[in-house]
Amino acid sequence: MRLLAISGSLRRASTNTAALEALARLAPEGVKVLVYRELAGLPPFNPDDDVEDRPKPEPVETLRALVGASDALVIAAPEYAHGLPGALKNALDWLVASETFAGKPVALVNTSPRAFHAQASLREILSTMAARVQPEAFAAISLTGKTVTAEDILADPVCARRLKESLEALLAATRAS
Repeated sequence: MRLLAISGSLRRASTNTAALEALARLAPEGVKVLVYRELAGLPPFNPDDDVEDRPKPEPVETLRALVGASDALVIAAPEYAHGLPGALKNALDWLVASETFAGKPVALVNTSPRAFHAQASLREILSTMAARVQPEAFAAISLTGKTVTAEDILADPVCARRLKESLEALLAATRAS
């Protein structure tokens, strides 16, 4: 089974990316979690560039291929000014018309308990995109104001347990479909 993990943060020391890296390390045998690291390389979405008879920009084709090859997705996103980061929204815009996205099971990871506006917006966007949002697989871990690595998160029993439970719930929902 293959999962694609997308961090909505471009920061080098992102807690969202660290949480996804920790989740990847918790994957059981037979499950591969790829953390997508090319969000900043996607061009701004333009519907004129997303037409059938024209090739898409290479980073877009790569993202769509990764989504298509994945059985499910995990998304971790910070909140900026009560909304999603622009780079993540841009990636989702590129996936809207993609046949590879609809019906994919999706889990969300939230590293800041105060980031409820972005999470609500993300759930709405994903539902509109026909994702199979899996609320039982959502994980909330409190990393606000911390600089942490995946190792730090895995060393915290509460954080590690929540991520593992999220992963297990997503895998169960994916296998059931």
